[in-house]
Amino acid sequence: MSDQTTSGPVLAADGTPLKRSLARALRMQKLRALALIAPLLLFVLITFIAPIADMLFRSVENQIVQDTLPQTVEALADWDPSASEVPDEEVFRALAADLKVAVKAKTHTRLGTRLNYEMTGASSLFRKSGRRVKKMDPEGDASLKEAFIGIDKKWGEPEIWNTILTYSPKYTNGYFLNAVDMQKGPDGPEARPENQQIYMILFGRTLFMSLVITGSCILLGYPVAWILANLPTRTANLLMILVLLPFWTSLLVRTSAWKVMLQQQGVINDVLVWLGLVGDDARLVMINNQFGTIVAMTHILLPFMILPMYSVMQTIQPTYLRAAKSLGATNWTAFWRVYFPQSVPGIGAGSILVFILSIGYYITPEIVGGNTGTFISNRIAYHISSSLNWGLAAALGAILLAVVLLLYYAYDKIVGIDNVKLGG
Repeated sequence: MSDQTTSGPVLAADGTPLKRSLARALRMQKLRALALIAPLLLFVLITFIAPIADMLFRSVENQIVQDTLPQTVEALADWDPSASEVPDEEVFRALAADLKVAVKAKTHTRLGTRLNYEMTGASSLFRKSGRRVKKMDPEGDASLKEAFIGIDKKWGEPEIWNTILTYSPKYTNGYFLNAVDMQKGPDGPEARPENQQIYMILFGRTLFMSLVITGSCILLGYPVAWILANLPTRTANLLMILVLLPFWTSLLVRTSAWKVMLQQQGVINDVLVWLGLVGDDARLVMINNQFGTIVAMTHILLPFMILPMYSVMQTIQPTYLRAAKSLGATNWTAFWRVYFPQSVPGIGAGSILVFILSIGYYITPEIVGGNTGTFISNRIAYHISSSLNWGLAAALGAILLAVVLLLYYAYDKIVGIDNVKLGG
């Protein structure tokens, strides 16, 4: 019987080419998988990504000036701010026309609030002018310039007009300049007065204290994780409850407890006085400063360091240490040359977790930090909830996010993110 050769593509049972049939089956599997996760993706997009994107957009959005004073902005295009003179009558007529419309729409107060971030007194200036502009006639009044200056002398000063002109574009870098202690001047970006420079100090303090907190968590957490990893399973699981116990207690309660313990009339100072280590008239100041923030946050974030290190240490075989000792290594050499390198991935995972959590912490520094122990996150919260300067808060948040991503990138290049693991 002779062999029969076949030519052409291999066919499936329904007569279609097998390759095409497999591709269609894989495509249908992907579509079904996408349909299953689509609700979750949509939920994350609507509740997480979209609000963050909208908030970050506020750091450059500046449409209120142009939308509220369109004619004024157009008339100011020919004004020379370096001449140290106020604009001519035409600009004041455009301002009166724009304010009449803005008062009806009740947007002049929002405009004043926006410009008040850049020039103190702008908010009251626009509220006062809004009440008086109703009596003005942009077409019939002889001198609106004198009328506005009569309402408030600030209209006769170039500063307010320069502020309106500077922040008239729909998009601005002014918020980001403020976030790095700079401002927009007639000749471009310039440094703010020294007594107004605060944000770079807060950024530096936040990074420094976050690194100190991360280091203290490593020093305190490593021995605990080592003990748990080398104890019998039953005992280790029992002691692990003590590590997890803080998660069952309110963060506010734990922070307030440290405030009670660290104050000058608190438990720690009382014990030190009783032991004679400090005098009753020389009690230590351990609260409302950087020390109080570091102590309280180290206690709060310590479990986040212990758990990754413990999970990695559990996977290290004890036979490695016994083998090293059998070859003549001392206990310290066996630990440092054999055990410690294998535990580094756990240290890396815990460090990233603790550092990222600490750099954005808010409640604990607010309660125990005082004036010298607060983070940049406390200033962001202030601008969101109190001053309502959401643009500056968004700029500060964007810079903080960029710093975290940059440090993450540097860590990946130096250590390698592939070396970070949570056990297994």
